[in-house]
Amino acid sequence: MGVKYLHTKFLLLKNLISLLACIIVSVTLIQTRYTYSYFDKSYPMMLTNWDGLGYYMYLPSGFIYDDYTELNWLPEIDEKYHVHEGNLYQAHKAENGNYVNKYLGGVSLLQAPLFGIAHVIALNSDYSADGFSPPYQYTLAYGALFYTLLALFLLRHILLRYYDDLTVGITLILLFIASNLVQYTAVDAGLSHVYIFPLYVLILYATIKWHEKPTYFWAAAIGLIIGLATICRPTEAIMLFIPLMWGTQSKEAKAEKWALVKAHRKHIYVTIAFGILGVLPQLIYWKMTAGTFIHDVGSSWRFLTPFFRVLFGWEIGWFIYTPVTILFIVGFFFMKGKPFRRSVIIFCLLNIWIIISWADWKYGATYSTRALTQSYPIFALPLAGFIQYILQKKWKWLLIPVGAYLIFVNLFQIGQYNDGVLHRRDMNRLYYSRIYLNSNPTAVDMSLLDTDEVLDNETNYKRTLLHDSTEPKPINKEPFLSLDLNGKGDTWLKITAVIKANSGFNTSYLACKTTNGKKSKKNRIRLFNVYCTEGNSNLYEFYYHVPDSLQNGKADFFIESEFDFSGVLDQMKVVQLTN
Repeated sequence: MGVKYLHTKFLLLKNLISLLACIIVSVTLIQTRYTYSYFDKSYPMMLTNWDGLGYYMYLPSGFIYDDYTELNWLPEIDEKYHVHEGNLYQAHKAENGNYVNKYLGGVSLLQAPLFGIAHVIALNSDYSADGFSPPYQYTLAYGALFYTLLALFLLRHILLRYYDDLTVGITLILLFIASNLVQYTAVDAGLSHVYIFPLYVLILYATIKWHEKPTYFWAAAIGLIIGLATICRPTEAIMLFIPLMWGTQSKEAKAEKWALVKAHRKHIYVTIAFGILGVLPQLIYWKMTAGTFIHDVGSSWRFLTPFFRVLFGWEIGWFIYTPVTILFIVGFFFMKGKPFRRSVIIFCLLNIWIIISWADWKYGATYSTRALTQSYPIFALPLAGFIQYILQKKWKWLLIPVGAYLIFVNLFQIGQYNDGVLHRRDMNRLYYSRIYLNSNPTAVDMSLLDTDEVLDNETNYKRTLLHDSTEPKPINKEPFLSLDLNGKGDTWLKITAVIKANSGFNTSYLACKTTNGKKSKKNRIRLFNVYCTEGNSNLYEFYYHVPDSLQNGKADFFIESEFDFSGVLDQMKVVQLTN
């Protein structure tokens, strides 16, 4: 007993760095979760809205309201909690008239234990046991984080099989804290990513265990994990390539792998059977609602013309907003001799191709490319390979400033994203350059969400005041100001306005249009940004470059809105800048 105790203690001390890394990651995620739990706000945290509602509503539908085909309970819930704001895109009606959930039910299965705990709490408290009150929200949030922390420690155990303690420690810190994984495990925990992430860790572990000692148990586990992941997000079915290609890193290893498979051929049938068992709940649901075992949920893909801007574009670019992911890919070249080399490369490349091929390439709302975060346990293997290579070099100390920079930028940007400064869909190069590590963007900075025209240096420009009013007046969608221009040379307008929107705020823009005969040009900036709120007087400022052909025309100012708009123009100042 004494020898075993000392051996265990030695192993703990031997791997102390990676253990410390896990503690640092855990504290960071818990602190982030706490920060965005809104305990001190007048409104409660809400994870079960929008996409989160789609994944979750299987549970209240079945266990509380016993209504998953008509959803008669949902309007009252929406009125109380604003879970879809009257836009029920999460479900559609099948030909038989029943509502069918657009989102698959695997996430609900993983949420079920947390839902059960929350329901018991709600029933024994003053909160409504309606599936959406605070006990459900906080139990889901912290329960999902608990799943993540369990996966973190298991991932550490897996990585330590192939890499040294220091490599694993650095890998885990960069994987979790320098990437958008923080956002999708500790903030947006109503989405599917936080629940699929542990499944990728489990498929790694089950694959390793089966290859070490093939048993029916691990064969069944592999099938069940893949099946469950598939009904979380159908594209996760490609995790099949992890066990399939494992141990095929060389000609000799490949021969040994397939000999092992041949010797345990019955295990294949077990894996298939449990894979079917994993997807069976979804098939049953579709049969009960749509009347058929297979139902088209309406996803659209562009596999022959993928959107590479998902990786490189300024809108949500994976490599731009989460630069540590570049190291994930570089690591492909540093896995030589590892049993997972081929499986990781094939899976990761196929996974990336699928993700960048979805028709809605902006993925609704996202910080960087959220659809890849759940598969980061697989990317951890090449990342660790690259880290280990760097640690063997004389310039390994560079990892400290580079890693610190990546972590700082990521955590800063996550703060910007949740505050609304880093926009969830409409980012562009110029705007990003102005808000990069900028905690106080100006009104001009915010205007660059919609226009790429800005004059940073007015020194050599002659200023002519065209209009300056401070008397409030009502405005609507009609032009409220028209000015004659008289420019010569390089001409700009600097527009400053204070506007109070009473209705139509979220879909409205302040527009400037210059015309001269048949020639015209229009720029506009949104009224709705993070520093502006409906019903308050908000400051707007932007630049407008006047083309040569329009310098002697006129400029009209008006509100553009998708719907009706009413508001008050408190102040308006227009300056012509000419060089």
